[in-house]
Amino acid sequence: MTDVPFTAFRFEVVLDLETPVDGLTSPLCDAAFAECDGLEVTMEPKTIQSGGVNDRQIHLIGPAKFGQLTLKRGMTSNLQLWTWLALTAQGTVAPASGTVTMWDTDATPVIEFALQGCLPVRMRAPSLNAREGLVAVEELGLVFETMTVTPAGPSGPGVSVSGSVSAGASGSLAALGTLGVSAGLSASASVSVSGGVSG
Repeated sequence: MTDVPFTAFRFEVVLDLETPVDGLTSPLCDAAFAECDGLEVTMEPKTIQSGGVNDRQIHLIGPAKFGQLTLKRGMTSNLQLWTWLALTAQGTVAPASGTVTMWDTDATPVIEFALQGCLPVRMRAPSLNAREGLVAVEELGLVFETMTVTPAGPSGPGVSVSGSVSAGASGSLAALGTLGVSAGLSASASVSVSGGVSG
């Protein structure tokens, strides 16, 4: 069977608070995200040159670094993302668990990115322009502690990336006809293959 590439417009993002917080419901914003960007992990190599060995270099892998996750949604009267950021700035740390699920053309979940320890680090209000009738889009930036990538189904191995360093950004935007988006990233010095699968 030939693998068919997935499309990028069918997905679902859910941010569930790990502990209840007054003024916030779970999932945040009813998972109404329309754009997700920044699901990325990189490991920068450290190059060592051995004395007298001129025909090769030795590469050692450094710690994993994660891209900034940006979630976008059309701004509404639901200000939960702004409240979440304000509470975090005031010292009320309320981490969330995030899942980003990709769907195939038959609306079947195929890949899931599971995120733990998500925290807001940036909110951006919509750009306002009276000359254009565009949807007002707000953006949320997130960081997170771990990320696990698994097939969305009853079986199959997954890849887990975890560590003590986390970085990310996300935004939120309500879009027409899309399922939603949410995601997170985390830095880690280890990558492991796990047999567990989350559907």
